[in-house]
Amino acid sequence: MKTWARAGVLLATMAGMAAAWWAFGRAGLASVATVALRLGPGGFVLFCAWALATFVLLGAAWLAAAPGEGAGRLGLFAWARMIREAVSDLLPLSQLGGIVVSARTLVQAGVPVPVTCGSLMADLVTEMASQLALTLLGLALMVSILAGPGSGSGELRPLVIGGMAVMVTIMAGFFLAQRHGLALVGRLAARLVPGSVAGMAEIETARAHVFSRPRRIASAFALNMLAWLATVGGAWLALRLMHAPLSFGRTLSLEVLIFTLRSVAFAVPGAIGFQEAGYTLAAPLLGLPAEAALALSLAKRARDVAIGVPSLLVWQLSEARAVLLRR
Repeated sequence: MKTWARAGVLLATMAGMAAAWWAFGRAGLASVATVALRLGPGGFVLFCAWALATFVLLGAAWLAAAPGEGAGRLGLFAWARMIREAVSDLLPLSQLGGIVVSARTLVQAGVPVPVTCGSLMADLVTEMASQLALTLLGLALMVSILAGPGSGSGELRPLVIGGMAVMVTIMAGFFLAQRHGLALVGRLAARLVPGSVAGMAEIETARAHVFSRPRRIASAFALNMLAWLATVGGAWLALRLMHAPLSFGRTLSLEVLIFTLRSVAFAVPGAIGFQEAGYTLAAPLLGLPAEAALALSLAKRARDVAIGVPSLLVWQLSEARAVLLRR
């Protein structure tokens, strides 16, 4: 990463931390903690278990796009998705670092490099396409909710329109830059995935092969959509466990805004601050107190640590073992 890019990430991270400070200060840290503690140990374990089940769906989506890989590999692909999220959320490597590390995980487990990279591109495309579809649905629900009297729709309307525009722009840019994006992943993988540079022609062939099979792409899209809905369901469940229930439709509307903010803040580890500020501004307009929304954000952060830290430790142990075997 160039010096100016590092400086940009640092400044964005500092801005995010300032936004988090503002959000918790506005809602009141004591009030947020009171709501968060209602989740309790049992509720938190259930919340984490729900997230683990969601990773199975995400792994199945990636596996669906990988030709020649049988159903017995589901656990491996789910594990690679867990590593991707752990690296992206907990390490200062941004989303791109998590993507490359997850690809390395599959290659070290014996999945051919062309299959790994080709299916990775298909998984990224279908994940973003399903996110776009869900975002449009969530924004439509939000517009209908805010159309009611006394809803404060005027305050949120610019955010709604802006979020939709950002998602459409990101999707269009991703599809247009797909070939260039593959080259970027290949250059990064040169340092982390053995043999990737030598096999770039094979990777391109594998990518074209994956995208020429519409059933696999449709399956990956459907599974990624189910995973997004399961993520919304996890937020809905956590709010109920914290005695701050919100209808599934309103939870969906709120969560798609947070998904959008996290996508825009992809360079900031865990989208720190951006998530909290989004909850603070949007949740009250959907009938959820800011302190309850921030308690949900804290629960998500705690869940990411509870799942991500052990995942990173296991990943590091596997990397150390691979180094010892090579020596």
